[in-house]
Amino acid sequence: MPLTEVNIQVAALLACGADPGAMSIEQAHAAMQLHIDCTVDRCQVRRRARTTLVEAGKCVLDERALPC
Repeated sequence: MPLTEVNIQVAALLACGADPGAMSIEQAHAAMQLHIDCTVDRCQVRRRARTTLVEAGKCVLDERALPC
């Protein structure tokens, strides 16, 4: 299968150590599901996805998840 733009975007969501860049809300939701066992401290994809969802008002963080 050739690496098309869509395939590259999907591949970017798979590697925990690589920042996938800007995400749509749909991509962020999919990334959160793909990286369900990851923590935002170690996984750049989950961190970016959580930030995207919080900024869009789709996710509200518990006080324990907020920086001091």
